Amino acid sequence: MFVKLCGLRTESDVAVAVETGADAVGFVLTASPRQIDADLARTLVAAVPDHVLTVAVVRGISAAEAGELALKTGVRALQLHGDYPKEAFDELAGLPFQLVRATALGPATDVRTGAFGEELLLIDSPVAGSGEQWDISRLDENRPSGRWVLAGGLAPETVAGAIGVARPWGVDVSSGIESSRGVKDHARMREFVAAARQAPQVT
Repeated sequence: MFVKLCGLRTESDVAVAVETGADAVGFVLTASPRQIDADLARTLVAAVPDHVLTVAVVRGISAAEAGELALKTGVRALQLHGDYPKEAFDELAGLPFQLVRATALGPATDVRTGAFGEELLLIDSPVAGSGEQWDISRLDENRPSGRWVLAGGLAPETVAGAIGVARPWGVDVSSGIESSRGVKDHARMREFVAAARQAPQVT
């Protein structure tokens, strides 16, 4: 089970994420309680070992701006979160980082990983970063394919059950591992990774 811990803001957040065995860490570079600036992101990215994927998370900015931020921070992946069209991904194709398409599940959502040229697809709550749970049973009507990651309202207490229902390739968490808005709880980070890893894998 691929595990991404998102919204990290401090050197200790990064150190704990790496220690837990997380596969990816996310840094939010646009308006959010978890936002950090590009200079801090670059410092944090430099502290992450090569086997852990570093992801810049953006929403509400142009593809060009997003690409510039990703290049400046040195991340290995860029997550476009929200209603970005395929043209945005086309514009970023060929740059030296992977692309992640993050979107909510709607009637017309294309849930084929790679449909927009992305390497990873992330299916999130309609209110990203809110910690709100959503009805993941809706995935039965529109089942994603390929390397896709479940997000939205996950927590150490709920992730195993969500994996059992949704059968994702990976999981992503931010608010569910916080002690307060934007502040990571290192004990909960460890608990989340352990719970995700121990969940029965359904293929």
